[in-house]
Amino acid sequence: MAKGEGAESGSAAGLLPTGILQAGERPAQEPKKKKQLSICNKLCYAVGGAPYQVTGCALGFFLQIYLLDVAQVNPFPASIILFVGRAWDAFTDPLVGFCISKSSWTRLGRLMPWIIFSTPLAIITYFLIWFVPDFPQGQELWYLLFYCLFETLVTCFHVPYSALTMFISTEQSERDSATAYRMTVEVLGTVLGTAIQGQIVGQANAPCLQYLNGSAVASESANRTYSITSLRETQNAYLLAAGVIASIYVICAVILTLGVREQREPYETQQAEPMSFFRGLRQVMSHGPYIKLIAGFLFTSLAFMLVEGNFALFCTYTLGFRNEFQNLLLAIMLSATFTIPIWQWFLTRFGKKTAVYVGISSAVPFLILVALMESNLIVTYVVAIAAGISVAAAFLLPWSMLPDVIDDFHLKQPHAHGTEPIFFSFYVFFTKFASGVSLGISTLSLDFAGYKTRGCSQPASVKFTLKMLVTMAPIVLILLGLLLFKLYPIDEEKRRQNKKALQALRDEASSSGYSDTDSTELASIL
Repeated sequence: MAKGEGAESGSAAGLLPTGILQAGERPAQEPKKKKQLSICNKLCYAVGGAPYQVTGCALGFFLQIYLLDVAQVNPFPASIILFVGRAWDAFTDPLVGFCISKSSWTRLGRLMPWIIFSTPLAIITYFLIWFVPDFPQGQELWYLLFYCLFETLVTCFHVPYSALTMFISTEQSERDSATAYRMTVEVLGTVLGTAIQGQIVGQANAPCLQYLNGSAVASESANRTYSITSLRETQNAYLLAAGVIASIYVICAVILTLGVREQREPYETQQAEPMSFFRGLRQVMSHGPYIKLIAGFLFTSLAFMLVEGNFALFCTYTLGFRNEFQNLLLAIMLSATFTIPIWQWFLTRFGKKTAVYVGISSAVPFLILVALMESNLIVTYVVAIAAGISVAAAFLLPWSMLPDVIDDFHLKQPHAHGTEPIFFSFYVFFTKFASGVSLGISTLSLDFAGYKTRGCSQPASVKFTLKMLVTMAPIVLILLGLLLFKLYPIDEEKRRQNKKALQALRDEASSSGYSDTDSTELASIL
């Protein structure tokens, strides 16, 4: 039989039979081109996911209670800050994706320059979010401005980092393995964010206020002078936590930059001109598996974001654990960290769709238990640890499945290269925009329910609203997401077929004159 002479470029469908046969008849040195990622490479790549999670966890869990009880912003403007900030954050994802798609390859790659140059500005704006300005008028604009600036800059970090998944290796198994490393480190990042922010801030709780006849007075345990001093200590504690988290951000960005190198697909380098952004966007949005994946995970992500955004207030006022909520958060995240490897094994053994059904639905019984039980600290800790198992699945599975969708797209659109940032940025866009709506509505709901800023206790209507936001609303969203996810078409058999087809496409590109020397030269960007 022929050994591949005279092979011609063509569509993916035309290459499959020939490519698969040729792959088995190539010389012995052919497998050497499939370089596996070392553990060091995977760890350096994984560490890059920590900055987004550390800062996002601190903002997600603590920004709402910080604005209401420390900065003393009224609930309505606080809801505007949270909604506009998340909505702007969502808008910047496709905008940054568009800019990346127009970026040229440099000595550092196409994605790394965005990560490097956004980092110093991001840590400055993050620190200023947690600073309480001296002027009472215009505080809302201060927080809105720096919240939006930080979200823009962290998007310039996270979108290229997410797209980097497709450029660290051409092997599907290697990308899945690197994704598992990444998810483990990202959950560790949430543990760090929770521990640093929660433990530092938890040592300096501002005194609460008793409301009598509609006016606030300091509680009996603190006079007015002590109340002001203690509030200032709480503000300084938030600044200290911000400084520690900013340092972690810089260290992780440096490790990522030094330890990871982008790789280009062999068949991509043969394309004459990159596809325009809007043409690529039309093709991405018309790809059925992508839309179905977004629809399913949109609802499940919203469920966990509602819990995240309101958990601190729920523990403080509904359950009455004012000094325990940071420890409960830590229990959830530690549980999630330890179960990430278990879910990686589970999805490898039983498939990703099965892992979705089992992993995410496992949160429902515990949310029901929280809704029905009375305030009990021991039971709450047990529920928190069990809920961490589901949180781990929610972390791992979306980012593990998105590369499968991109592989499927590349087979159907073999000449549509450079679309990876569009896939990742719009996936994050829909999730963030919906989460902004949910956070804005939840904070506004607290305002309508009669939330009292820095109150020692809240009206029954506020406690009931918090319970609905943390239990019943997430349950409904999870069930809707799982129903939509049944439409997702890429199962394990489809993944195996796509893997063979993509390998045939790469082999065809290699046999057309793309040597190993050329691959190394292009990987270092000449």
